[in-house]
Amino acid sequence: MKHPTDQEDFSAVPLFPLPNVVLFPGAILPLHIFEERYKAMTADAIRGSKRIAMALLRDGWEKNYHGQPAIEPVVCVGDILSHEKLPDGRYNFLLRGYKRARLLREYGDEPYRVGWLEELRETKEMEIDFADERRRLESVFQTPLLRMSSLGHKFIDLLTGPTPTSRIADLVAFYFIDDIRLKQALLGECDVRSRVGRVVESFESLHCSLPTCGSFASARNPNMN
Repeated sequence: MKHPTDQEDFSAVPLFPLPNVVLFPGAILPLHIFEERYKAMTADAIRGSKRIAMALLRDGWEKNYHGQPAIEPVVCVGDILSHEKLPDGRYNFLLRGYKRARLLREYGDEPYRVGWLEELRETKEMEIDFADERRRLESVFQTPLLRMSSLGHKFIDLLTGPTPTSRIADLVAFYFIDDIRLKQALLGECDVRSRVGRVVESFESLHCSLPTCGSFASARNPNMN
């Protein structure tokens, strides 16, 4: 039986680097795979652990995209929930964020990148300590624009249920925060209190400009766990 303090075995996880996506635990990302190396990655993942780690490409990736451009060391390991192989060999699949992890090294001779990862250890917090942050999130989601959107309704349901505030904050970061560097910093923040506070502050700032971003918010894929 696995001991509660044991870490996950992330010793050989395919890496899928993109320039504009930061996945968070609990969020669901739809992906369309068409490059040959990533079709091979998808096929291998489906046959194996069904896990892929989303990584953010660092600035300047365009110069070496077909090689091994630099990526951020903190990634999000995700589980393939469902998949579809198209007649021409392309894939569509849904990837749900599972765990934050740090890339220790890359290895292997596959056409795609494979990483040895280590699960990030986060601070342990009590839910009662997030009462103020949860109340502030509830206040933002009660604004008319969000309250009337399908995505806003899903978050209101989450906030009135048992889902931990830290998980809701991750979902807010994924679905509402645009700043890709801020999202990456939030993914790598292991101090849960600090991370939740930063998400709430950023979301409250976004609240001030909701009339200009309402269509964006409602257009986001509302899949979440």
